[in-house]
Amino acid sequence: MIRMEWPEDKLTRFEVARIISARALQIALGAPVLVKSDKIDAIELAKEEFRREVVPVTIRRSLPNGEIRLVAIKKAVENWLRDHPGEP
Repeated sequence: MIRMEWPEDKLTRFEVARIISARALQIALGAPVLVKSDKIDAIELAKEEFRREVVPVTIRRSLPNGEIRLVAIKKAVENWLRDHPGEP
């Protein structure tokens, strides 16, 4: 089996969108919010959780060679925020 190099501490823009949208859905359906905020919109609350690096998710990547990788979410979010200031 060929070992593929794929950064385990980086997120794609698609993964970020999926993380925020999945968390917003959870919040909209009544999941507890993990940050103190005066915002009431589920998407804004999910973005705030992402910015504060408290998103309770695990990313499981399926690579083209069939290998499964778990992403270090805390480090990946930290890297995303450093590389994309002002987003999401």
